[in-house]
Amino acid sequence: MAVDCALRRGPACRPCVRALPSFAPMNASAAPGALAPISPRSPIAHPLAWLLAIALAHVAVRVSVSPALKWDEAEQMLWSQQLAWGYGAQPPLYTWLQWALNLVFGPSVLALSLLKHALLALTYALMYLAGRELLGPRGAWWASASMLLLPALGWYSIRDQTHTILVTAMTCGAWWLLLRIVRQPRPLDFAALGLVCALGLLAKYSFALVIAAMLLAALSVPESRRALLSRGWWWAPLVGLIVVAPHAAWLMAHLQEATTGTIGKMQIHPERRLGKGLLSFADGIAGTLALWAIVAVWAFRGAWWRRPLAPAMPWAHRVFVRYHVLVLLALLGMVLFAGVTNFKGRWVLPLLCAVPLAAFAARPELQQHPRGGRYTGAIVVMAIVILAAAGIRPWFSGLRGEADELNHPAAELGVALRAAGYDGVSPIIASDHMMAGMLRTRFPQATVDSCTSEEEDVPSCVAANVARAQAAGQGWLLISRADRIEPGWWDRADSALQAPAPLQTIELPFHMVRDGMAPAQYPYRWHAAGARP
Repeated sequence: MAVDCALRRGPACRPCVRALPSFAPMNASAAPGALAPISPRSPIAHPLAWLLAIALAHVAVRVSVSPALKWDEAEQMLWSQQLAWGYGAQPPLYTWLQWALNLVFGPSVLALSLLKHALLALTYALMYLAGRELLGPRGAWWASASMLLLPALGWYSIRDQTHTILVTAMTCGAWWLLLRIVRQPRPLDFAALGLVCALGLLAKYSFALVIAAMLLAALSVPESRRALLSRGWWWAPLVGLIVVAPHAAWLMAHLQEATTGTIGKMQIHPERRLGKGLLSFADGIAGTLALWAIVAVWAFRGAWWRRPLAPAMPWAHRVFVRYHVLVLLALLGMVLFAGVTNFKGRWVLPLLCAVPLAAFAARPELQQHPRGGRYTGAIVVMAIVILAAAGIRPWFSGLRGEADELNHPAAELGVALRAAGYDGVSPIIASDHMMAGMLRTRFPQATVDSCTSEEEDVPSCVAANVARAQAAGQGWLLISRADRIEPGWWDRADSALQAPAPLQTIELPFHMVRDGMAPAQYPYRWHAAGARP
């Protein structure tokens, strides 16, 4: 009876909803939502301990590997100089968090890495909690750790991502709270769900699709519909609206600024390049799920399809299936009707990160499968490989003769600029985000800005920064990097200046590159305070 009730798991079966089905591994007496300890035979003592160790290891590797910055890291250094209701095409939450970390640790690689890996650890932890609503500890750990096999999260988030990590964490949190609410609706959980959904929208606008698909899927299943419409449901929209309202007001006033960049990246073409769009759609899906699917099939082989499905919770299985069908139909509709021709893995990741959880919840008997150790081992090996790759990636780029952003001699450039007369506090105007962000970590007291034709008119941008510096009685530093600069950038920048100082260049060797590679070059103009511009 307990097993049958657990499998039906609905409001009509409330007295025994906490009973585990007979296939649950390890701790059969534990409640599905409890954080029961993992067996000592497991390769880790506890999921949270594993998460902490991995996160700290990645922070240590990132801080030690290079003081220079990747593009998204530099962007955060640039934006987090001040609080704002929006930052171009991106919502503000990640930058707000980065601003707070900078207050404690200064604008540094350490602050960047701590935030990123804390959010990654949160992502895995929330997916583990979601898994524990349906599975035993082993299955929940698989559902969580399987996200290492989704390249957009497992590797590219380590390499250079920000907002994608935060929105994926909020997606995992939304799934956990939804499953928790269906098990036992509580006003506090409804309020938490509203908060998580609001934070997801403040992380990335695409989270609206997650909310819509999840809500429609859950309302279409009787068990979850009854729970979502039970007493206290209104806390979710109330809390969500209160939290997101200030940014929504800003968004309405800056709609073009907030949408132009995203629309450009999606490569929307009125002529409907259907073939290109469909190929990009398929590539985005396959690029997100293929590696995990290959490892899962290799580990468990025919156990995925030899027997009829016996989901841990049939209602949850139906919600998962309908949610993912809705998501795929929405993405396909963007290709067919909106002319979208570009899908990136990081955009698809938050929408599909629950696929491993859905799969293991559909096959809970795999938790006792004799080949389960192979799957666990594959995940552990992948974690080690990713950690090692994070440490050697600048060397790999350098040995190929293609200098990466992390190969730039950031510390040496800071010393050279001071030796050339720069005072360390006057505003810095850079040719791109990477230069601006990197120099902010070297000169935390200086205001930095980047003037690129991608965002605004270069002469106007340079002139505005110079005017502000003069009004404050400060000098200003105009600087670029030779390895990545827009053609004619210096001509456009100089057109905003009157009698500019002579253009000078600092040459420094790249770090971690093969012998004979050309040095890094940094053309610059330094105007001391009081000098004629």
